[in-house]
Amino acid sequence: MMETTTIKDIARICGVAVSTVSRAINNHPDINPETKTQIMQAIKEHNYIPNNSARNLKRSESNTIAVLIKGITNPFFNNMLKVFEQDIQKKKYTFLLHRVEENEDEVEVALLLEKEKRLKGIVFLGGYFCHSEEKLRQLTVPFILSTGGISEIIDKSKYSFVMVDDFKESYRMVDYLCKLGHKRVAMIAAPPCDESIGRLRLEGYLKALEDNHIPRDESLIRYLQDETMDIFSMKYGYEVTKQLIASGVDCTAMFAISDSVAVGTCKAIFEMGKQIPKDYSIAGFDGMDISFYYHPSITTIRQPVQDMAKETIKILFDMINGKIERGGRTFEAELVVGQSTRDM
Repeated sequence: MMETTTIKDIARICGVAVSTVSRAINNHPDINPETKTQIMQAIKEHNYIPNNSARNLKRSESNTIAVLIKGITNPFFNNMLKVFEQDIQKKKYTFLLHRVEENEDEVEVALLLEKEKRLKGIVFLGGYFCHSEEKLRQLTVPFILSTGGISEIIDKSKYSFVMVDDFKESYRMVDYLCKLGHKRVAMIAAPPCDESIGRLRLEGYLKALEDNHIPRDESLIRYLQDETMDIFSMKYGYEVTKQLIASGVDCTAMFAISDSVAVGTCKAIFEMGKQIPKDYSIAGFDGMDISFYYHPSITTIRQPVQDMAKETIKILFDMINGKIERGGRTFEAELVVGQSTRDM
């Protein structure tokens, strides 16, 4: 019989302290990302199960649903998480929220959690899904992809998902701005390295320009390459817009990647002595409360957050209870016209 791999073995293999392995397993922020990747790879290769997991294996299965979230600082997810927690607890299950860092592989994290917590189901919230079928087959509990992007290489018919079409809805907003007569539409975008909804919304922007016979202009696609700054924050919108206006690039409208970013964009415009929508029309994405209560109210794409969250949990529990093998739904969003846009 093979000897069981211990935490000391993993530490020896990686040339690190046992405490470092423990920090990697527990997703502690105080660890070098490269070291963490090396440790997680060794854990996978040597089939190491942490001690608390080994104890859990002897117990009866827990009724735990894990929500793995990429972009936890994005306020858009707040209302979804409330619905998840309420609906999961109503069914007498335990709600487990686990943050996944941008540079982490969410499936690797899920596989480790599945062993540790004896999960009954998993919700992948946010991010961009581009994992191989072989890798996804390693997950032995039902899972659903919610509100993130899904790569074209993935056959969506094989997996459960709930989302809006970020490409289509972004196209809808930019097409609306073009139809108002705007020929110079800037985008407060995610950095090119962002392989999530940021990329899909950028592609929608570009396609809308193309269909309106407006040439692509790289000087109008603005972003910050600052890994310390959350790309869905007001600060991000504020800093990017300040740079855009200071650069002297001519534009009459700005499309922000999210409503939070749009609010930061508005503040930067006001600070530079400009007016909305007289000098710049501003549009956001998500349909958060702040877009309505901000002054001027922000034209946005409203996602049906509550419905999407409830549908996510319904599909997941239908799979857990054996009612369906998989389920998928793409929700329509709504273009809500506020006071922040005008025609030319």
